[in-house]
Amino acid sequence: MQRWRGLEDIPQDWGRSVVTIGSYDGVHRGHQLIIGRAVAKARELGVPSVVVTFSPHPSEVVRPGSHPPILAPYDRRAELMAGLGVDALLILPFTAEFSKLSPADFIVKVLVDKLHARAVIEGPNFRFGHRAAGNVDFLRELGGTYDYEVEVVDLVERGEAGGGVPFSSTLARRLVAEGDIEGAAEILGRPHRVEGVVVRGAQRGRELGYPTANVETAPHTAIPADGVYAGWLTADGERMPAAISVGTNVQFDATERTVEAYAIDRIGLDLYGKHVAVDFLAYVRGMARFESLDGLLEAIADDVKRARVLTDAYDTAR
Repeated sequence: MQRWRGLEDIPQDWGRSVVTIGSYDGVHRGHQLIIGRAVAKARELGVPSVVVTFSPHPSEVVRPGSHPPILAPYDRRAELMAGLGVDALLILPFTAEFSKLSPADFIVKVLVDKLHARAVIEGPNFRFGHRAAGNVDFLRELGGTYDYEVEVVDLVERGEAGGGVPFSSTLARRLVAEGDIEGAAEILGRPHRVEGVVVRGAQRGRELGYPTANVETAPHTAIPADGVYAGWLTADGERMPAAISVGTNVQFDATERTVEAYAIDRIGLDLYGKHVAVDFLAYVRGMARFESLDGLLEAIADDVKRARVLTDAYDTAR
């Protein structure tokens, strides 16, 4: 998959293409429906498929300080999109100047002059241009002038988690924040992932016999509610069952909120300075303060046992 950072990166000889535009944070199941249709349409027409997204999130430029929690960083989104068959990803720098483009100017500058859109695939609530004044009706209206067609993909209503509302990043973020990572996984189509670099912490886990990878996450990362979770730690391409702790470690009166993952039954791992991924499978318990060290150790041993059972069951089911 080709990756372009800005309109100037698009090859000069780029021909017609099928385009879909959106933030696509998380590349959740609703996004997958839209992107998948764009890929299928491109193949029908014999042209490449292009996803257009923005950096930073438009809300941070339009309303500074309102940046939403991020479900997936750009590299992860690109990986997921490539898996769906996307041919090119265009990340447009979203600046104050860019935000002032009228819907008509956006269509001409991006879809017509640069990407030579043959078709545009969007969800029903797609908005674009200055003050989000453009919608799918306007997009379709100008399609007659600029020779592209528009398809609207309805987002399928989902299951019980979230009350059966359509797939959305907003709902996925809320469920993650509440610790309902199984509900979030229903939207995402996979366990929620947090990425970052392993840094040195207080090393209390090592002292207790459960050395953890203390993951320093990027700003705005969507981190689950405080608690203990079952999941996986992936480092150097290896995916390891893990017991994961999120919170401030109330047992030792810590104040910094951390994400720490213990790779079950792995001895001698040296992950400092490495970029790792933590996938959250299931909520195990909330944070608690124990009256004794023995009580804490007993709880940790039970957390590890439950995490092992849950991850084994998940892998077996798949």
